[in-house]
Amino acid sequence: MSSQVSKSQFKATALEILRSIESTGDSVIVTDHGKPTIEVRPYRENEHSPLEVLKGSVAQFDEPTRPVGENDWDALA
Repeated sequence: MSSQVSKSQFKATALEILRSIESTGDSVIVTDHGKPTIEVRPYRENEHSPLEVLKGSVAQFDEPTRPVGENDWDALA
């Protein structure tokens, strides 16, 4: 669950907010004039490299140099 604080409130209480994030694991959204601008959240080390995450995501790629036509796009159908 994330909470929201303004930039000025974050500036005044940054250390307290950071300690709270560390202890609870919740994120905090920092706002500017009521609009979310930054999310501060605990660091989570990625156990897999980006290439390992993408491995197997391409189902089939037989002719990589063949031009793509309008009929090749599912979104147009």
